[in-house]
Amino acid sequence: MAERKKLTIPDLYAMVERGEKITFLTAYDYPTARLEDRAGIDMILVGDSGVMCLLGHATTLPAKMDFMVEITAAVSRAVERAFVVGDMPYMSYQPSNELAIENAGRLIAEGGADAVKLEGGARMAERVEAIVRAGIPVMGHIGLTPQAASLIGGLKAQGRTAETAKQLIEDAKVL
Repeated sequence: MAERKKLTIPDLYAMVERGEKITFLTAYDYPTARLEDRAGIDMILVGDSGVMCLLGHATTLPAKMDFMVEITAAVSRAVERAFVVGDMPYMSYQPSNELAIENAGRLIAEGGADAVKLEGGARMAERVEAIVRAGIPVMGHIGLTPQAASLIGGLKAQGRTAETAKQLIEDAKVL
């Protein structure tokens, strides 16, 4: 079997430059992540949606940092090649830059993630900047953001009007 080199951010950029498609799936546990990695999936998100899929909650809001660290660690132990992104749960980053850095650091150090994901565009730019300054890669999540479902009118498509589409574009540019 050929050596399976761990993917890095420069590898992902190179794939984009070459016009390669990047595959990205979700996993919440060791066996699923192992199968995805062996199937050649490039990126795996360990989502806060794990509290819905695994624990039966109706929303992602009950996800806690300890839960996210544990399932991220399980996924990270399973993979050899895939780039692992750990999701930052509700209120793990919103209150302050310090809390955001601390919790992002936990997903990297304890969870073994290669990067973290958080919801919010321009309104979270300060948090993203602080986390990146701390040396932690961040993936932004804009548009349909489940943690803010009550603010955006539920789990429904975003950017359907010219005004909201412009806001999505602005959010993407800011991040």
